Amino acid sequence: MKGGLVEIGADGRIAGVCHAGSEEHRATMREAARTGRLVTLDGFLLPGMVDLHVHAPQYPQLGKGLDQPLEVWLQRYTFPLEARYADRLFARTVYRRLVADLLAGGTTTALYFASRHVAATCELADACIDARQRALVGRVVMDNPDQCPDFYRDASVAEGLAATRAVAAHIAAHPANDGWVRPVVTPRFLPSCTDDMLRALGDLAGECGCHVQTHCAESDWAREYGQARFGRGDVEVLDRFGLLTRHTVLAHGNFIGAPDMDLLARRGSAVAHCPLSNAWFANAVFPLRAALDKGVRVGLGTDIAGGPSASMMDAMRMSVAASRMLRDGVDPDRPAAERGRPGSAVDMMTAFHLATAGGGDALDLPVGRFAPGQHFDALRIDPDAPLGTMRLWGDESDEDLLATALYTASRANITHVWTDGRQTGQAARPEPD
Repeated sequence: MKGGLVEIGADGRIAGVCHAGSEEHRATMREAARTGRLVTLDGFLLPGMVDLHVHAPQYPQLGKGLDQPLEVWLQRYTFPLEARYADRLFARTVYRRLVADLLAGGTTTALYFASRHVAATCELADACIDARQRALVGRVVMDNPDQCPDFYRDASVAEGLAATRAVAAHIAAHPANDGWVRPVVTPRFLPSCTDDMLRALGDLAGECGCHVQTHCAESDWAREYGQARFGRGDVEVLDRFGLLTRHTVLAHGNFIGAPDMDLLARRGSAVAHCPLSNAWFANAVFPLRAALDKGVRVGLGTDIAGGPSASMMDAMRMSVAASRMLRDGVDPDRPAAERGRPGSAVDMMTAFHLATAGGGDALDLPVGRFAPGQHFDALRIDPDAPLGTMRLWGDESDEDLLATALYTASRANITHVWTDGRQTGQAARPEPD
């Protein structure tokens, strides 16, 4: 929408959107200018991005150990790091840096896995509220002694439930939490939880109506573990434990088939597609196009730190690349007709939708669009930012302008970030003259 006008109400929600050239646009412009409420921006104004899968305590691990198999990576790197969040000061330092960095990159809403520490998880919720980042925060639950180290697991089902309730109570009681942060029931993944814990968490989710997040069919190892233990796939197992609801977001889902997709669509559950980390740990490409065609709600996640980047821009780009590799195949020794899966590719506009409106839809939150009733969560991209990576040459069509921004802009090009109509975050600023 070139030259458009977005009217923001006192509550931070969008009151109206006017297209340039209309009488409504001219009248609204005149009134806003008369009352001193008109803000004129050049560059690109985009909806804030929604990251559906972030392991907040893993931020110091970003880029480390990515040459290891998933099960080794977890035991050698991840669990020892997450155990450090028993130190509340360490948690506060990391989480406030993380939230500031994600906001600066245009992520205005995030779905967070925290550690298993109540105090540290409360620190994450506080950091989001203080910085005005919209977030859903879950304290991870993990009690299976066969898959969780002695130094990092819940001692009992009662402990896991009590800790989850304690975090939810803290979030609900925070005096400044005007809808910014919500609690999430968070069984880490099937291998980390006993049957009793999974059943209890399903009951809790039904009781409180909370969102649910967990991992699903991420890798060959995870899929094989689930089949060996339960005799069925992850999606069916989660459903049997009451963990597949309208408010559920499943990270990855790389090995789900058509019957799984049908079940997800019936339940209204969503998938957080994580193309960056999938390239390192998944052993497969998520069938994104097939899931969308089945009516499954899908958004994007960076999967810090399984993915090597905290940028949703990078997640968008990788989702397009991965879908094209699935469509065309990657083994040059196979004939072209046998190499790939035709019809699997998505374009950048689809990826952009998943990173914004798709994420909002997955969470049932009014974010990700410039439309009346939506929160005005937005970012400005300056194509001329001194340290930016975007270049325009004056002959681009409107479609090419947006594609160029989505493919080539970097954090340095993001100069302003807003949530609920107020500028926030630590976005990059032009160098002084």
